[in-house]
Amino acid sequence: MKGLQRLLSTLAGIAMLIILLISSFEIGAYSDYGWYQKEYEKYNVLVDLEMEMPEVMRVTKEMMSYLRGNRADLVVDTIVDGKEREFFNDREKAHMIDVKNLFVGGLWLRRGAMLVLVFSFFVLIKTKADWKRLLPKSFLISMSSFIGVTLVAGFIFMTDFNRYFTLFHEIFFTNDLWLLDPYTDLLIRMLPEGFFLDMVIRIGIIFLILMISLLVISVLSLKRSNIRKTNKSI
Repeated sequence: MKGLQRLLSTLAGIAMLIILLISSFEIGAYSDYGWYQKEYEKYNVLVDLEMEMPEVMRVTKEMMSYLRGNRADLVVDTIVDGKEREFFNDREKAHMIDVKNLFVGGLWLRRGAMLVLVFSFFVLIKTKADWKRLLPKSFLISMSSFIGVTLVAGFIFMTDFNRYFTLFHEIFFTNDLWLLDPYTDLLIRMLPEGFFLDMVIRIGIIFLILMISLLVISVLSLKRSNIRKTNKSI
């Protein structure tokens, strides 16, 4: 029984990692469209796009709605250089289908992780496990290990962002639709490489904050659990 309880607490720790990671991405991508505007100003994309900021922000919100599965297509009419046209061409639309699958797949993965977390918690209670000690300990081990891996991976990633950004696309996409041309594709003008570097940093910071918060809660919970255990034995 104790073996099962340890297994469930380990699964709960892994599930919590997945939940925090995907939630960090969601917060980073969706919580503040003002951040997008600052990025567009930083990289001077209005000049490259020949568009006004309100139009660029409208396109951004429609795009993010599509990626989340709340919009059926990417037929978005806008004004470019004073002329009405669709923002996304066929190649961009085809690529964004793949991106949408990643977005939506991540949300489903988080739902699955939540089910694992709830199931593990339920079974631990039913088997009369010391879950107030097991779960914080599991979270502590999982988060501490992953923070170390994240910091090392982040350092490596930043040493040559372009290389690893390319590697990411080669791993997660089975075609070359992600290779866009700034002369013909507005999407790459709106979202230059520097934007993605800033987004990775933003998500990483949010992720670390969430993990450190959980680490602190886990440490405090373990201390309380140990104090209660000591008092009972006296």
